[in-house]
Amino acid sequence: MESANPDLKHPQAAFAEPLPYGYVYVGMTVDPPGRAPFVRRSAKRDEALEKLKIVAGQLEALEEVVRATVYRAVLIPPIEGAPRFDVTVLLKTTSPEEIDGVRSSEAFERLGADFVMGARNTRRIGDTEENLSWTFLFNHFTAEDPERALEAWENLTGWYTTKTGVDNSTLLQPIGEAPYAFVNYVRLPRGPVRFMLDQLIRPSFHTFVRTKLRANGMVALPLLCEAV
Repeated sequence: MESANPDLKHPQAAFAEPLPYGYVYVGMTVDPPGRAPFVRRSAKRDEALEKLKIVAGQLEALEEVVRATVYRAVLIPPIEGAPRFDVTVLLKTTSPEEIDGVRSSEAFERLGADFVMGARNTRRIGDTEENLSWTFLFNHFTAEDPERALEAWENLTGWYTTKTGVDNSTLLQPIGEAPYAFVNYVRLPRGPVRFMLDQLIRPSFHTFVRTKLRANGMVALPLLCEAV
């Protein structure tokens, strides 16, 4: 007999120790698509990506930066309020305390960022950056109550690990003011279209996942990318 409490059917995933690094999440709107979700190749974007890869190398030369990864968007779901970043950069610093110094560097200024969010990792499942050749999800969550939203997100993790095969998550919680309660950084087990469909075709996505989001005043705004 199924439990009347849907949370008991999807117990939360096992969390690993959070990573000690700082993160700087950078978004840019270079040549985003119109209303279509698929991001087609663009000469303007390709040129920007080549320049950003050079800047990423300059940032990685800083002793405070562990890694600088440039991503291009491949799918931007047409959700109201969703970010339209067709290029993103994720910087990993040696600690959260080094974020301000990196953001004030000349190399960082060369990124020409439209959006910048400093963050720390507070929840983790597996190793998101074990392999950079897959599709990545940056899921931006807005919420009326960030602390309540974090608890709700924890309760959703078991559904994703069991139903979609996701085995990793690096939750980025902002340091200071930000429009998002957190951004979930995930390496996906399959391509962007199949991953999105794999959620939508499951009744429990609508009865459990979406219901819990609504009940906790949360909106998920996904952006699917590939590292370049």
